Amino acid sequence: MDNMNYNEFDYYSNNNSPKKGTSFLKKAGKTVALGLTFGAVAGFSMFGINYLCNDTIGQTTTSKSVAGNPSSIKTVSLTNTNSSSSVSGITVTDVSGIVDACMPSCVAITGKVTATSFYQRYEAEVAGSGIIIGKNDTELLIVTNAHVVDSVNDLSVVFVNDKTVEAVVKGTKSSKDLAVIAVSLSNIDQETMDSIRIATIGDASLVKEGQAAVAIGNALGYGQSVTSGVVSAKGRTVTIEGTEYSNLIQTDAAINPGNSGGALINAQGEVIGINSCKLAQEDVEGIGYAIPVSEVMDIIEDLMNKETRNVVDESERGYLGIAGKDIGDEYVSLYGYPEGIYVSNVLKDSPAEAAGLKKGDIIVGFDGDTVKQMTTLKTRLKYYKIGETVEVEYYRLEGDKYVLNTTKVTLRADET
Repeated sequence: MDNMNYNEFDYYSNNNSPKKGTSFLKKAGKTVALGLTFGAVAGFSMFGINYLCNDTIGQTTTSKSVAGNPSSIKTVSLTNTNSSSSVSGITVTDVSGIVDACMPSCVAITGKVTATSFYQRYEAEVAGSGIIIGKNDTELLIVTNAHVVDSVNDLSVVFVNDKTVEAVVKGTKSSKDLAVIAVSLSNIDQETMDSIRIATIGDASLVKEGQAAVAIGNALGYGQSVTSGVVSAKGRTVTIEGTEYSNLIQTDAAINPGNSGGALINAQGEVIGINSCKLAQEDVEGIGYAIPVSEVMDIIEDLMNKETRNVVDESERGYLGIAGKDIGDEYVSLYGYPEGIYVSNVLKDSPAEAAGLKKGDIIVGFDGDTVKQMTTLKTRLKYYKIGETVEVEYYRLEGDKYVLNTTKVTLRADET
């Protein structure tokens, strides 16, 4: 195992600036104003994320729901291009009304990751998309894909008015490719608050094959763009890097790199899916996938209610005490190793040793969040103080198979 060709990192210290894993999500006690209200579809045809609200986010409201007076809903007519046909059907030839109403709920996500090429490390720009899903007393909350924010530094979001604001990861669940990031309301100016809206979530169970679908996202990092098509199929299952993603919405609306985390929208202007380029079929055109939002609301709610952590001063940061190496995709696919952080050494008398971690273990989770890279673990540890106890998930080889285990680690000061 030590001779494997994967990226190697030094011992983690405070001063250094398989897919069966289960995330243990903890709910914080605070109430979150969720943007998960289902749009009322029966009586009228509606367009516009959060146009069920007659208020913008920046306006004062005491309601805990995003639903409000529907009289302000913007309605756009769809033209029946075959009026002589006895079969009822419509073709959407102009989706600009949907886009105008929905764009205020969509954001571009940017950041940097540490990449390695020919054993040289460098900073690479990354781009993704997100959907404004709710807010609480202090934060605006945005849902995206977990792979968009995994191991990302200098995370920020760009709103519809092109204002860029710093963001932090609130929680992730990689097994579902979901994440929630937070932006402090104190960092958002009034102009931006007045221009953005919380998304209205449509009921994915009501989606039918052949219905219109519009995808909005930060394609290729060029800024928000729009593609359209139809819902091609429901209930699809795909397996990526050993992880199975089920009950997906398939669409022929183009989902390109940078679209991940963006909105798939129905003809009523409701978000029905979270697009994922990771799940796209690279060898086939016209096949993209989205995670049905209404069916993962419980996970999103858990992530929204997690405690938001701020970076801790170096003198107060907790210390774990391991050396780790990333297990790359090739070793997962060729040899069946769990994807995670291979523990190449455990320092003597360290918190990791006290918790029972051993050389050869593969760490896959930290405090309820999935971790696959040492850089991710190091980033997470920057938010934890000396004395805090966290749960670590890891695989250990027992006989001829890896078994998932958990242990609690009490972080201590770095005395190395």
